[in-house]
Amino acid sequence: MKQSNYPNSIAARCLRRAWWMRATSGAALAICMFAVAHAQALPTSAPTTPSPLPATQPLPSQTPPATSPTVAPTPAPSTVLFPSATPTPSPAPCTVTPTPAPSPQAVPAVPPVPSPLATPSVLILPSQRPCAPSSPDVNVTPLSLDEAVRLALRQASTFQQAALNERVAAEDVRQARSAFLPRIDSTSSVIYTSPAIGVATAPGTPRSPSFIAANAITEYQSLLGVTGEFDVSGRLRATLRRNVALLEAARAGTEVARRALIQATNEAYFSLALATAQRSAAEQNVTSAEEFERVTSLLLQAGEVAPLDLSRAQLQTNTRHNELEQARATEMVAADALRVLVGYDFTQTIAATDLLMTMPESGEIERLTTDMISRRPEFAQFEAERRAAEQDLKLARAERRPQVIYAINGGFDTGSLRRARIRENTGFSATIGVSIPIIDWGASKSRERQAQLRAQSAESSRLTALRGFVQQFYDARAQALAAITRIRLAGAGVALAARNLQASIAKYRAGEAQIIEVTDAQNSLIAQRAACYQAIFDYQTARARLAQATGQ
Repeated sequence: MKQSNYPNSIAARCLRRAWWMRATSGAALAICMFAVAHAQALPTSAPTTPSPLPATQPLPSQTPPATSPTVAPTPAPSTVLFPSATPTPSPAPCTVTPTPAPSPQAVPAVPPVPSPLATPSVLILPSQRPCAPSSPDVNVTPLSLDEAVRLALRQASTFQQAALNERVAAEDVRQARSAFLPRIDSTSSVIYTSPAIGVATAPGTPRSPSFIAANAITEYQSLLGVTGEFDVSGRLRATLRRNVALLEAARAGTEVARRALIQATNEAYFSLALATAQRSAAEQNVTSAEEFERVTSLLLQAGEVAPLDLSRAQLQTNTRHNELEQARATEMVAADALRVLVGYDFTQTIAATDLLMTMPESGEIERLTTDMISRRPEFAQFEAERRAAEQDLKLARAERRPQVIYAINGGFDTGSLRRARIRENTGFSATIGVSIPIIDWGASKSRERQAQLRAQSAESSRLTALRGFVQQFYDARAQALAAITRIRLAGAGVALAARNLQASIAKYRAGEAQIIEVTDAQNSLIAQRAACYQAIFDYQTARARLAQATGQ
């Protein structure tokens, strides 16, 4: 039916029902008179912009029973069915004096049920808060981002492995430095050789050993030796410089792994914050849908809506429950991902800070410029690897040069432990050896070419990484700036969607709109909230990637 004939149709229908019930009850006439008065209070022409009903106006199904002498709506300060951005003045109440006879068909008064969407956190303005804040779990202390990063750095990860590799490289440097110093060792030995057979000896002289190389039948040695190498070929110096370069590369790799772990923790943390906000919003959507379904059921009992409207409201509630289960599963997965990083047990509760507490700060994106890209530790790692390859080249060339070694031994080598004999056979010896490589069948030349190729590979990797880092900077910057704009637009969209939903509910209660308009308004508000939460998450992750791209 058209909206211009809507009040008259209600009046005619109620009068016909009153005529049929007049013989059975006088109270039915009072109900119809109230319906006629209520219908006459509605506009007779199609309104241009219907105003949402205020929080103080009751539903038609909440009308007091007919036994009351005066029917008038009473204010309900704390009851709002759906959020509204701006209050609307209450219309003048209708006063009807019905017949004080009981009526079995009178709909009992239903007390108003508060909705969680009526909390002040949902009644927002674009200039204040862009989205309704998520409700954290009770008795769960949120884990701060700094604490999550601190715990993640202490767990077994690629960062810890990189730190161990750095310590290994430091030991290589220590070994290369110790190669320049002489090696001191002490050896003591006793050598027994059987006496020669068939060789006569004069009385008082020791018997001759059977082996020609033996000095005596029983020989005692105790020597202190010093050995080392004169680095005339440059092998030791090249080895030391190479190990120092590898240590610097390992140290830069540790910093790269640390920053990658921080980035992963940052994304896991804000993923949990986003999932928590979506789960909280889904719970509010379920409560709102259930409340709207209850109101539609009451309107159906009063004969003011069609049964199809209740089916659509129930379908909307079913959809909101499905979204809630999905949001809960997503939150559990995000929480488990953060637990793995920070070392929490899977049964231990964990929560992130409210996503709305991490709003963008003014100027924090503009402070990061392309000049800061050179601060990334990856460039120091590439440079160190290139220097290590150059030292490998020198080391391969040193293999074809002569090497000089020395050995100094001091002590005694005697055939008797008598003091006179020990003193007699005590002394020292010095040896200098020169090793000249002649042919190695091209092995050193092959290692030299390998070193040259590694140096070229390190330079190529540096140039390729530089282009990738510049791209990462501009991509993260564009995403961060776009997220700031999206947050502002989504904040205004949430406020507009809330007012649209309030107006749609008011029009539906007045019979001027179909239920599809209410469900569309509910879906629009849900989509705007989800867009707001997603924009905040995208900003935080883009800001973290931008900081990583600039070496922060």
